[in-house]
Amino acid sequence: MEKITELYETAEMMNNESYNERFKAEYLQLKIRMRKLNEFLVKYKNNELNFTPNCSYDLLKGQFKAMDLYASYLEERALIENVNI
Repeated sequence: MEKITELYETAEMMNNESYNERFKAEYLQLKIRMRKLNEFLVKYKNNELNFTPNCSYDLLKGQFKAMDLYASYLEERALIENVNI
């Protein structure tokens, strides 16, 4: 399987009847969002954005930390439920 790097690439998986496929899609979507938010945070920190965000850096960093915790829960569930993510 090719590496999935964009949200639209997970659409078919989300509509799959297989619980395992939907679980994988949820995890992949989260990881994609985390990667994009992290890229944004790096640009924010380095003053490389072409606009001024309404949200503080700290709020967005907190969001990233919450997403990372959620990802760790999904990873643990995947081990327990034998889902290959």
